[in-house]
Amino acid sequence: MRLVPLGDRVVLKQVEAEETTKSGIVLPGTAKEKPQQAEVLAVGPGTDEVKMEVAVGDQVIYSKYAGTEVKLDDEEYIVVKQNDILAIVK
Repeated sequence: MRLVPLGDRVVLKQVEAEETTKSGIVLPGTAKEKPQQAEVLAVGPGTDEVKMEVAVGDQVIYSKYAGTEVKLDDEEYIVVKQNDILAIVK
């Protein structure tokens, strides 16, 4: 089963948070903040008013409290409006 977004929505898969900092400190599960970087898995067709600017495979930064979390086949996804995507990581 797969998710097919409608309108100007985008399906994202969160990038895994790093377990250790650059200086080598291991972070316990409670200290880690949910990452705001994700990979685009699917893009809706857009609307008459909204042209889709992201593509499948793009790495993006999205708004912290944006979207709806969906669990499907033991995988977690986030469905957001393109408006909630702040930047594409190049």
